Amino acid sequence: MYEIPVLTITLIVPLLGAMIIMCLPAGQHKGIKWTAAFATLISLLLSIFIFLTYDRALGGMQFVETIPWIRDLGVNYALGVDGISIPLLLLTNLIGFSSIYASWNLRERVREFFALLLILIAGVMGTFITTDLFIFFLFYEVVVIPIYLMVIMFGSTKRVSKEYAGMKLTIYLLIGSAFLLTALIALFVQARAISGIASMDMAFLATLNYGVEFQILVYAFMAFGFGTLLSMFPFHAWSPDGYAGAPTAVSMIHAGVLKKIGGYGLIRIALTILPAGAAVVAPIIAVLALGNIIYAAYICLSQKDLKYIVGYSSVSHMGYVLVGIAALNLISINGAVIMMFAHGVMAALFFAMIGNLYEKSHTRNIEDFGGLAHQMPKLTAGFMIAGLASLGLPGMVNFIGEFTIFVGAFGTYRVITILAISGIVFTALYVLRALGRMLFGPRNEKWDHLQDLKGVEMVPLLVLGLAIFIGGFLPFTLMDLINNGVGEMLAQIGPLQIGGWW
Repeated sequence: MYEIPVLTITLIVPLLGAMIIMCLPAGQHKGIKWTAAFATLISLLLSIFIFLTYDRALGGMQFVETIPWIRDLGVNYALGVDGISIPLLLLTNLIGFSSIYASWNLRERVREFFALLLILIAGVMGTFITTDLFIFFLFYEVVVIPIYLMVIMFGSTKRVSKEYAGMKLTIYLLIGSAFLLTALIALFVQARAISGIASMDMAFLATLNYGVEFQILVYAFMAFGFGTLLSMFPFHAWSPDGYAGAPTAVSMIHAGVLKKIGGYGLIRIALTILPAGAAVVAPIIAVLALGNIIYAAYICLSQKDLKYIVGYSSVSHMGYVLVGIAALNLISINGAVIMMFAHGVMAALFFAMIGNLYEKSHTRNIEDFGGLAHQMPKLTAGFMIAGLASLGLPGMVNFIGEFTIFVGAFGTYRVITILAISGIVFTALYVLRALGRMLFGPRNEKWDHLQDLKGVEMVPLLVLGLAIFIGGFLPFTLMDLINNGVGEMLAQIGPLQIGGWW
């Protein structure tokens, strides 16, 4: 099993698919779409294989691949996965595969769209499976280029122009990456001064003893960089506009996995390498997370555009992830990781349903609809699954994430946790109000011509809906794996104490 470079194959298949697509005639739409679908299917099957065959008893990094690249800087093409990265790798490919079918009815510039989409999927995937800091940053930068091009080329112009949304999104991401790059350079220089070895290997960097002041400063830079990507309050404003301006597939990947790079970076890189800095800065992150949870949820109550509702909802849910990470204990970080997976499949399903409805009705205003369940029961089922998952209904994977975060965080931040739980009330209010207004009640005859989901349009609902229910009814399928990875990481770090009234 380990003699086959499974991770490299998983990573490179979408890139090969993009190359093949660019060689096909621009008018051969079916060939382009099926090539993209086949490439993402292979990556999805390989990620499922990795998920099922990972040796939980052995633990640690597995499926490891290392090839020296820039020797003077200690940079290697290094890949590996553990209990933290495998769920996010699986999430990326679940959403990537579904996003192809959510874009199946695209008619203009099809070749460019699907080629860029496959590059975007590969870039996100690479950040979760590399164990080298330089390669991580390289993949992060690769993600920014296709997402900008796709927003300005294929985006929506309902509330903000697609050019504005694309530029705003890119500027925020690049500002965050500038802080992140500064932190990585400082970390590399300090590590070489301590050890005399030039290396960008994450595991090696985590073994060195850095000064507390250095850790606090560099962790703060990383927290700003990764926090911006995770739409941490008050650096969240780019996110809803980015969702609204993006095409459906990009909204799915943006909300589903792009944000999760920020949470993954805070856990895998910042916390693992700079634990003393995390212990000092974490309470500040926890306080800012309340802005995400309460402020963004409150804003949702005044929104009429479906994409903005889900956009601000995503900002709110990322606050739960930040609280889980900031609590710095096994239970809370377990909850943060599973919440990233849960929110990813839920938000992707939401955006897939919104995109399908918008494509047929050319509006996203909830007040324009009414009684859609009468003629679109399958689409209604998709909206209801995503909506009920969003408000944390037991039996769905989001409930597992939220409950675990609150249990883990309460011992560290009692006041913050109690206030954060109020976000559930706001979520129930805006989700149930929006879905009730759109889907139920008197039928609006204006929309009698709309057709329900059919054929390949059902793929996102089936794939993502199944993931929501499997994670909810069989939580051990993910939690055992995540607990394995987080437990090993915290064992290497040692105990971390956060006191005070938090």
